[in-house]
Amino acid sequence: MPNVVAEKHQLRIEARRIRDAIDPVTRAAAAKRLVMLADQVLAEAPTSAAAPVVSAYIAIGSELDPAPLLGALVGRGATIALPVMAAKNAPLKFRAWQVGDGLVERMWGIREPAGTATEVEPDILLVPLLLVDRAGRRLGYGGGFYDRTLAKLQSFKPIFAAGLAFPEQCVDAVPHERYDRAVDAVLTPYGLDHVHQSAGSD
Repeated sequence: MPNVVAEKHQLRIEARRIRDAIDPVTRAAAAKRLVMLADQVLAEAPTSAAAPVVSAYIAIGSELDPAPLLGALVGRGATIALPVMAAKNAPLKFRAWQVGDGLVERMWGIREPAGTATEVEPDILLVPLLLVDRAGRRLGYGGGFYDRTLAKLQSFKPIFAAGLAFPEQCVDAVPHERYDRAVDAVLTPYGLDHVHQSAGSD
């Protein structure tokens, strides 16, 4: 376990360096290309979701920006939600959000919907990450928020989770621990690729 923790720490440093090195023009073009995948994303919604709720995030720094994709999803009838940190060791909650709605800045510069926004349960989660492998194991930022959230949601409803990644963030293997949860697919600007085995994430 200590070796895995140390390995993850070092990988986070390297992954941030790689992602930060992607120039802004390339990042912007990648975000726009995601729009072409809107129909594929919605096709993954559980059949019980007539008007799916899609959870995403407000990009920080060099993260792949889902904003253009979110606009396309809204145009196709989806409701957009953003995650809210309820407590340090708790699963995330989700509140409905529309472009133009106010946001509140929380720790680490993460912006969230105001507490008055309607709480919802997502059908599709678009998950931020630093690295992701072919088995859907993702290296996150170390807080374990998405591991706890995926575990909770999967315990009572069908959901579809996709990690958003630049091609540079896709690797052969990510170290994982017992509690880690994998995503179902990886969404890059070039396609939606399903993973083929059950595995962990971070």
